[in-house]
Amino acid sequence: MKKTLVTGISGQDAAYLSKKLLNEGHHVVGGLRRGAERTLWRLKSLDILNDIEIIDLELTELSEILSIVSKYKFDYIYNLAAMSFVGTSFGQPISTANTNYIGALNILESIKSVNPDSRFYQASTSEMFGKVQEMPQKESTPFYPRSPYGVSKLAAHWATINYRESYGLFSCSGILFNHESPLRGSEFVTQKIVLGLNAIKNGLLDKVVLGNLNAKRDWGHADDYVSAMKLILENNVAEDYVVATGNLFSVREFCELAAKYFDFEINWVGESSQEKGIDKKSGKIIFEVSKEFYRPAEVDILHGDPTLIETKLGWKRKHTFESLVLDMCENAKNYAALN
Repeated sequence: MKKTLVTGISGQDAAYLSKKLLNEGHHVVGGLRRGAERTLWRLKSLDILNDIEIIDLELTELSEILSIVSKYKFDYIYNLAAMSFVGTSFGQPISTANTNYIGALNILESIKSVNPDSRFYQASTSEMFGKVQEMPQKESTPFYPRSPYGVSKLAAHWATINYRESYGLFSCSGILFNHESPLRGSEFVTQKIVLGLNAIKNGLLDKVVLGNLNAKRDWGHADDYVSAMKLILENNVAEDYVVATGNLFSVREFCELAAKYFDFEINWVGESSQEKGIDKKSGKIIFEVSKEFYRPAEVDILHGDPTLIETKLGWKRKHTFESLVLDMCENAKNYAALN
């Protein structure tokens, strides 16, 4: 039985990944930061909570990581733990760096010191491209992060490469573009849109207030993307891969498609921060823009090229942009009906 550590076990990706690992017979150990959300509702929703060994894990404490890696001698380690909300990172740059960079560095150093046979996967991000230097972005595209989150993730990404090249570790990264699901946190824009629309439909909210509607992203489904993680870590050679769909949609288009599911037809009026999305049928304001939700340094477009992982590792996706939005909308509607 393979022993696998998944850090950030309370998160979206960890839930989907753990389910796949359990189905393949892994003994999954889930690392959870002290003081983190303890309901583990995502694991419960996939009916796998009782199948995972949950341990306290402080990534910023090297001695603790050393002890755990030495005790379990993991075959695989997926580092999915992060301060992952880009907007928050501007107000918390130090804690973001400690969690996202120092945490990854501590795991790599522990593997090198006590169990160099462990395979290590680092969850890198398209936010490392930031102010994009090339369209679409691929593995060789220069990085230009535009947030403390992107900077911290880039440091961890380079550390992963350095430990591979300097010490011979099987350490690799997946540069994941935006990936969503019904398990996405409510602070992220896609879930904010979907949950907000459902609340409006049920008379519980007046409108959804958003930031930059014109920001474009390469959106995929988290369940597809964790399959890519497994392919990367289980490959014969440690390499880094862009994980994306190759398709591009704006926040505005996400709003329109989700609104259609809830029987709203959006007409946009006004410009910039004065823009509003009005339902054609009722005349009600459904979406409103506020500068409060603009980033200090905006990332306008992230568009990935998944050619390498598709051709070299055979990665395939089950979901389209439309099926992703539908999955999230149906989940929001069903959740509301049950509660």
